[in-house]
Amino acid sequence: MLMLALSGMRTRWITFVGSFVALALGVGLIAATGLALAATFDAPERGPERFAAAPVVVRAAGHLRVDTPTGTRTKPLDHPGPVAPRIADRLATLGRTVEDRTFPADVTAARTGADARKSRPGQDAEARAGHPWQVAAAAPYRLTSGRAPAAPGEVVVTTRPGGAPLRTGDRVLVRTPAGNAPRTVVGTVAGRGFEDAVFFTDDEAARISPDIDALVVHADATAVRRALGPDSGMDVLTGHDRRRADPDPDRDARALVSVNALLGTAAGITLFVSAAVVASTFSFAVAQRRREFGLLRTAGATPGQIRRTVCAEAVLIGVLASAAGTWLGAGAAPLLVGRMTEAGLAPPWFALGDASWPLHTAFWTGVFVATAGALVSCHRAGRTAPTEALREAAVDSRVMPASRWAAAVLVLLAGLGLPAVALAVDPGDLLGRKSYITRPMLLVVGFALLTPVLVRPVGRLLTWLPARLPGATGVLVRENTAAGVRRTAAVAAPVLITVALAATLTGTIATLEEARAAEARTATTADFVVTSGQEGRPLAPAFVERARAVEGAVVSVSRSTAVTVLEEHTALVTSEARAVDPARLAAVSELPVTAGRLSDLDDGAIVVNEEWLTTRVGDRVTVWLGDGRKASLRIAAVLATGTGDNGVYVTRRNAGGAGVDRIDVKVAEGADRRAVAAALQSAGAATGTRVTTRAEWLAANGPGSNEQTRTGLRMILGIALLCTATALANTLVMATSDRVRDLAVLRLAGATAPQVLRLVAAEAVVAVGVGAVLGGVVAAVNLLVVWGALVLLGVMSAVVVPWGTLGLVVAAAALLAAVSAVLPASLALRTRPVELAGARE
Repeated sequence: MLMLALSGMRTRWITFVGSFVALALGVGLIAATGLALAATFDAPERGPERFAAAPVVVRAAGHLRVDTPTGTRTKPLDHPGPVAPRIADRLATLGRTVEDRTFPADVTAARTGADARKSRPGQDAEARAGHPWQVAAAAPYRLTSGRAPAAPGEVVVTTRPGGAPLRTGDRVLVRTPAGNAPRTVVGTVAGRGFEDAVFFTDDEAARISPDIDALVVHADATAVRRALGPDSGMDVLTGHDRRRADPDPDRDARALVSVNALLGTAAGITLFVSAAVVASTFSFAVAQRRREFGLLRTAGATPGQIRRTVCAEAVLIGVLASAAGTWLGAGAAPLLVGRMTEAGLAPPWFALGDASWPLHTAFWTGVFVATAGALVSCHRAGRTAPTEALREAAVDSRVMPASRWAAAVLVLLAGLGLPAVALAVDPGDLLGRKSYITRPMLLVVGFALLTPVLVRPVGRLLTWLPARLPGATGVLVRENTAAGVRRTAAVAAPVLITVALAATLTGTIATLEEARAAEARTATTADFVVTSGQEGRPLAPAFVERARAVEGAVVSVSRSTAVTVLEEHTALVTSEARAVDPARLAAVSELPVTAGRLSDLDDGAIVVNEEWLTTRVGDRVTVWLGDGRKASLRIAAVLATGTGDNGVYVTRRNAGGAGVDRIDVKVAEGADRRAVAAALQSAGAATGTRVTTRAEWLAANGPGSNEQTRTGLRMILGIALLCTATALANTLVMATSDRVRDLAVLRLAGATAPQVLRLVAAEAVVAVGVGAVLGGVVAAVNLLVVWGALVLLGVMSAVVVPWGTLGLVVAAAALLAAVSAVLPASLALRTRPVELAGARE
């Protein structure tokens, strides 16, 4: 069998080269994404940073711990509390202590001349963190120039390459929670990479931020724990645990979550597209050899021998192509990682590890896909009688065996039934990333299996008008498309997959963005919206006070916080929340209330959404607030789930120490809008705060604002397009090379070479059109499912169809198909038609 397989591969090398390239590319993509994915499983091991030189660090517990029947559950706290002064006094008896305070301290370098007159306070400010000078030694920071701050108005700043060129002696404007004030840089320290800092005298830092965020204790850790006692609510950190007191200690692991999701999606789609493309390619390659199989059967070959021959060829190609693809993937993985870091899809420190299992996985996946793709086709070839094989060599008939019909029906039923069940039970589940990425696969597979049946009706629809135009080209295209079902289906299948994925993914994301924007437009009725612009940073207290004092303005301040609930006595679930003033919330918003009243919100109540297990107004729920306090709150109102952005509302008392990070301003009835706007702009200019109108805020947070998501989506679609391009070129080169006698007959019938080439190009474009139509149907069904889920969740938003993306994908596929068909045809037409017509395989 091996010698026969090698002989067949040598005779039909064009067919096998195409299959080799398609499989090698798919394996290479799987290997590259797999290597990058493996690197996301472990964040880099970083030691303590801010407190690397501190013997013991004491701070409020940063995690909520709740005992359940199945064990202790933990969740990070949104706002850990401060260290109480009495605790600091108690620990001071054990040894020297240093109080740490952290607060925003944005620095603007001083300007002179015309630049000074044009600038505003806070404009071009560099976001930094403020600390007392004594805690600098805990990092440790070392002075590189100047001296330590000794008086109010003196600061020491960190320097770093690419940062603001601050030097000793510079005058800078520093914005802190206590207001804006000019300062003198009396010293500089080299930055350590994890923060940009400004150091004040200890007394001034305590005046700016009275709360003690952490305490460095120069004493034995055991003595510290003994002094605190078991129920102090404090964490005593030593060794590697000191990292938990660093700014955002989980940032590395959190940064890898999105990278992991992106690469996992890319690897899954690559595997799906590659498997479908390779299976289609092998199926078409086997179908091309029906005459060969018929002759072998006539010569006495048994069905088992034919099957073993085809399988041997597939295994041989699979091994060789998988080995080549693994080598390509290993070389492409560093390029992929580098491109992701350049595009901002991965953190700058992200790098490949030394894992080798993705290469083994990619290799054996390629071998399995090649073998499985050939098995289905060779089974049909092996069970065909000799006379049937010779007859089928001329015309495509019986292209859908009963097994393929059964598989197509089952997959389509699953592809339609699962979303129907989800719509009835949990519509919100259909809006998750995993759902809208994986769910379309079933419909894509189902339609791909039915492609041979759908080719004729869709092809006749597309060629209806051309067939009625003068000339024979339209008629020939229609008839050749209907006669060469396998050829047309092999070209249409990869186009179907790519169009369906491109339209579904981009359309779903755009539809969800539009739905969120529609929710925001409906929920926010304020005339002005002011945010800090930086996650986790509060607005300047001075601006908050001035905004509240603006005449003719209804001002609603709110704070970002979180609440945690124990669901079913087993799982801690944290929900984002906003702390608001209930009396002013109604004036600046129209939230989708489904039960209860927002006006009933008070310090003993909470507003939840329909995703909560307890949603009956008046019932009490036990929650843990952002600072870890336990509270029993009454449900005052319930909001519709929507797209998932309708969170929880509490009052300021239950905000867990959060600062004001958003202000919604509504111009009161009868007030002068221009005067209110001018007053807000004046307050913003004085405090370095940007005031935006409702329209500006909606535009900044509306559809298309997340460029990182769109870049990742383009990468995924690029991978799918690359697989499709390879499949198209491969299939059309094989198909055109196998039709040289048909082309010669056309030439002998009087057709000119340009006419033949136009016919070949038109057939290729029609095949692409068939795939595009079927892919569009799949995408339409999936987008309608998303729209239905949104309607059931109470969000009335239009479906966004990505016409631009679809146009580019179809145009690129049509151009590539035409070129891939015309080039081998033009080479074949160089031979005399009489010689081609008499050629034999």
